[in-house]
Amino acid sequence: MLTTKDFDFNLPEELIAQTPLKDRSASKLLVIDREKDSIQDTNFKHVLDYLQPGDALVVNETRVIPARLFGVKEETGAHLEVLLLTNTENDTWETLVKPAKRAKVGTEISFGDGQLKARVTEIMDHGGRKMEFMYDGIFLEVLESLGEMPLPPYIKESLDDPERYQTVYAKENGSAAAPTAGLHFTDALFEQAKEKGIEIIPLVLHVGLGTFRPVSAEHLDEHEMHSEFYSLSQTSADRINEVKQRGGKVTAVGTTSVRTLETIANRHEGKMVSESGWTNIFIKPGYEFKLVDHLITNFHLPQSTLVMLVSAFYNRESILAAYQHAVENNYRFFSFGDAMLIL
Repeated sequence: MLTTKDFDFNLPEELIAQTPLKDRSASKLLVIDREKDSIQDTNFKHVLDYLQPGDALVVNETRVIPARLFGVKEETGAHLEVLLLTNTENDTWETLVKPAKRAKVGTEISFGDGQLKARVTEIMDHGGRKMEFMYDGIFLEVLESLGEMPLPPYIKESLDDPERYQTVYAKENGSAAAPTAGLHFTDALFEQAKEKGIEIIPLVLHVGLGTFRPVSAEHLDEHEMHSEFYSLSQTSADRINEVKQRGGKVTAVGTTSVRTLETIANRHEGKMVSESGWTNIFIKPGYEFKLVDHLITNFHLPQSTLVMLVSAFYNRESILAAYQHAVENNYRFFSFGDAMLIL
């Protein structure tokens, strides 16, 4: 039985990318060919060379919201940091609070000059808090004026342009973190893809922070994924099915696209249908992929579910060897880092 420690690797801190490159597509690209059992170093600008006319790139159109809020406890004036994770219903959100011990059920928090208020309604199993928010006007507009972009904790530098933590195709507000594999794409690359006859097909999965965290359970079977909301339109479902029927390959841009596609494929015998809902699918070695042919992804945290997913797509030993190659060749890791293409 695989343990979490089986997915550990040594990562020098200086390889954790702190800022994005000026040119999104200037990243390095490590290409893994599973049939040849080979790896190749190249540049992301050449990613389309590995895809064929009639193939498809499936992208996650979610958009990161300014989900980090700083407020005060109304009763005592104590300062609290609140991170919005998932909108569960109307104005109720699952959140993370620091320091959590100050946020008991019934605690009321004020943000800004009282433009936004929240009340803790429930303490959740993983230590998060459910909160009900009160405000006047449009919630997203209030967030835009009060909130900050929720960069991951391993990024210590401030971000000059918040749009660099959004993909160029981001549309649907709702994520607490970016689907980072998509950060490498530019409008010019998408134009080149269309000229080559490669389809760009959108879906949505709103990313929660649970996806990125190291697994705390000793054995993989003991880990429980947080649920995330996904949506696939009828148009996108039809286009993906057509690509597969004509023998084209589906390249998932990012692990979030993989999880959405495989969630739907599992429910519908490998076919795509239009649906939306919540998924807590945990893809780990032993999983049999139903739809995804290729994967574009970044380099992930040691012992994370994302390393496990990528290992399931190839195998653990080869992925860890590829990661070691990336370390030895100074690839940049995590959100603003370099990319990997698995064929």
